[in-house]
Amino acid sequence: MEAELVALAAAGATALVQQMATDGWTAARDRVVAFFADRGSTTPESVEQDLETGRAELVAAQHHEDEGLMADVQSEWRARLRRALVADPAAAAELRALLDELTPTTPSTYQAPDVHNTISGATVHGTVIQTGTVGRVDFGGDGSRERGGRA
Repeated sequence: MEAELVALAAAGATALVQQMATDGWTAARDRVVAFFADRGSTTPESVEQDLETGRAELVAAQHHEDEGLMADVQSEWRARLRRALVADPAAAAELRALLDELTPTTPSTYQAPDVHNTISGATVHGTVIQTGTVGRVDFGGDGSRERGGRA
C-alpha cells in the first residue's frame, strides 16, 4: 500500500507543478488548498501561501532554466502529498479525483492533424516551427507584450 501512496503522491505533485505554469492555476490551487484543508493539519491560508510561493519559485526557475529548483518544487509537494496520504489513507480517493480534474485524458479517438509546410526562395535565419497546433511560444526576451501582439 505504501508504494501505491508514494506513486499517487508523485503523480499529484507532477500534475500540481504542471498546473502552476498554466492559465488554470487559480482553480487548481483552490482544489489543492481544499484537499489539504480537509486534512485539518494546516490552515487554508497557509497552504495557499505555500502554493503561491512554490509557483513563484517555479516561474523563476523556468525563466532561469534552473532544473534543480524546478525539481525541488515538485519534490516538496510530492513529500507533502505523501505525508497527507500516510496520515489519511482515505484521502487517496480524493487525490485521484483531483488528478482526474488536473490531468484530463486525451480521447483515444484523437488523430493528429496532417501538417505540410514548405519553405523556399530564400535562406531562413530565424526559427521555423512545423506543427499542427501551437500554444504559447516565447523566443527569448522577457515574455512581455511587444509590437502590439500577444505574449
